[in-house]
Amino acid sequence: MMAELRTRASEYFESSGRSRDGGWRIILKTFVIFAWTVGSYVALVFFASTWWQVVPLAIALALALAAIGFSIQHDGGHGAFSRSRRVSAWAAASLDLIGGSSYMWNQKHNILHHTYPNIEGADDDISQAPWLRLCRADELRPRHRYQHIYSWLLYTVVPAKWMLVDDFKRIRTQKAGARYVPPPTGRALKLLFLGKAFAVTWWFIIPLAVHGLSLALVATYLLVFFVWGNTLSMTFQLAHCNDAAEFTPWPRKGASLSHCFAEQQLATTVNFSRGNPLVTWYTGGLNHQIEHHLFPRICHVHYPALAKIVREVCERRGVKYRDHGGVVAALRSHVVHLRRMGTS
Repeated sequence: MMAELRTRASEYFESSGRSRDGGWRIILKTFVIFAWTVGSYVALVFFASTWWQVVPLAIALALALAAIGFSIQHDGGHGAFSRSRRVSAWAAASLDLIGGSSYMWNQKHNILHHTYPNIEGADDDISQAPWLRLCRADELRPRHRYQHIYSWLLYTVVPAKWMLVDDFKRIRTQKAGARYVPPPTGRALKLLFLGKAFAVTWWFIIPLAVHGLSLALVATYLLVFFVWGNTLSMTFQLAHCNDAAEFTPWPRKGASLSHCFAEQQLATTVNFSRGNPLVTWYTGGLNHQIEHHLFPRICHVHYPALAKIVREVCERRGVKYRDHGGVVAALRSHVVHLRRMGTS
């Protein structure tokens, strides 16, 4: 099946005369997102003086930071931002600028998640124990009965935990979930620490130097992290942690997965709001999560066109193409999944 999909995708690019990177569209989008981020930050830290100025600017900054991850870092990390490996690496390093680690993201996301989507014991994205139970491999605890309610508060701490705790923990343990992750060395290690230092400077040192520690500053941080964390979490959770996606136990010794590569991606991934151009633009095509998992090295600007091809191939082969429809339906499906995992 994957061979046919690759052939059809190649025919699309040949007939349209387009390259697999984002071309001028992704460059323009990058400038827009970075201008949005820097403008929101400068206005929030140095000019906002009333709550009705702070609140919209804090929300704008949070959404801009999420957009960097969706549309710049993500394509860069997959080598899909540009035909130039160096340019894609620069795009991937935008994650380091906002507090993450492009090296650890490659290990955790590109290698583990994309190879083993929704496979229990291998995909670290579905292992959030002990506070959330997203798959049956994790122990069911009494608190999980309410996880569909309190998960939104937990999503708030995702960016700060990722920035300040998770990357260092993975270096120390050399694991992401239950799988081995080689620690960074050389340039990768230097970039990780330089990125953390830069992020801590603009995230904490500068605002504290300008405003001092106050309840208003703490409330602003909470608002930014609430919007940023929930935007990131919902975009990724809606695609994989829902009642339409399959979850697969790690095969027993000597056994293999029941699906081939393409069928595994299709069984564990669900699209949402494919027909909404605004959602597609903002999420960097991650609402076309199926196409992203099948063609991770193709820039997201091509996903709407590739979706037509994938749906045709799936229909002809009798393979289910999973699609929630709108954002509301996707959110409802995620809540259903959280409630189900919290009770049985």
